[in-house]
Amino acid sequence: MIPLVRPILGSQEKEIISQIIDSGMIASGAYVTQFENECAGLWGSRYAVATSNGTTALHAALLAAGIKQGDEVLTTPLSFIATANSILYCGARPVFADIDPADFNLSPEKAEAALKKNKRIRAVLLVHLYGTPCDMDAFMYLKNKYGFILLEDCAQAHGALYKGKAVGTFGRAGAFSFYATKNMTTGEGGIILSGNSSVEKLARCAINHGRKDHSTFDMLGYNYRMTNISAGIGLVQLKHLADWNAARLNNAKFFNSNLEGLSFLQTPQIKESTMPVFHQYTVRVSPAARAAFAKYLTENGIGSGIHYPGVMYLQPSYRALGFKKGLCPEAERAAREVISIPVHPSLSRENLEHIVKVIRKFKK
Repeated sequence: MIPLVRPILGSQEKEIISQIIDSGMIASGAYVTQFENECAGLWGSRYAVATSNGTTALHAALLAAGIKQGDEVLTTPLSFIATANSILYCGARPVFADIDPADFNLSPEKAEAALKKNKRIRAVLLVHLYGTPCDMDAFMYLKNKYGFILLEDCAQAHGALYKGKAVGTFGRAGAFSFYATKNMTTGEGGIILSGNSSVEKLARCAINHGRKDHSTFDMLGYNYRMTNISAGIGLVQLKHLADWNAARLNNAKFFNSNLEGLSFLQTPQIKESTMPVFHQYTVRVSPAARAAFAKYLTENGIGSGIHYPGVMYLQPSYRALGFKKGLCPEAERAAREVISIPVHPSLSRENLEHIVKVIRKFKK
């Protein structure tokens, strides 16, 4: 079976973990600081604050950016539930606008319509879904026009670029996840990027119980710290990220070239203004054919996944907030059609050719 995802871990990760264990300092410490500095340098950010996972990075980033009880935050309905949950954790309310069907990201046009209609929206939380950057020129224009706080969920977009600038560095804060299936991993882990000293200070306080010094606690905080063990793994993974991302992009281009023209399948676009990193290679098939297509792939030794089979606002946990079906028709349609196939760096040429050969033989 060719798996949908395959974390790459080896002797270098084992060696650095052993060093950390031998040091006796396995909690947050010098390795975390080094990891923060290397992430900040790699992605061109003034500050980086490491956290225990991607969700805690999102929550702390929103808090540090000033999101509070009663605020409304505009975001996409097509993402992992942590995106909208993090807004709720702050006591704020998520507001959803529809996606651009071309790239699955929040539509600037639909976002502006929501901003015109709802003057209570204080922030916009973008998600660079599947590792594809949002239209940042459009959103920076909207930010300047409407004056909202811009935040970025980069959980799937490590190293993705928009016109040469790293995602996560456009807004007041950007949050990343280092979960096991991401383009690079620390097992669990996250990081907040920001160019704002106040955001960095508040985020660092929020993830450490609200602590100002050893015995003074300035705010209600949380235990969201990254460990040295996680950071050590991350330091090794960072060295390989550019090569892994390049492999993902090359694999995606191979699929786009060799799956072109199939009537039952629509491949993702690659815009000249962006360098996507293809956390997922996600295609569209008709809702009537998707289950059969997934089964067919499995029968032929190819893993697949659906990210995501439903929009966030229709989840059972969101029913009490009053959202209704039909709010974002393009996102709801995408949730019925999307399916991801393997694109990870461990794929061999033989794997790629097998995947193409199998897909081209599929009959609805």
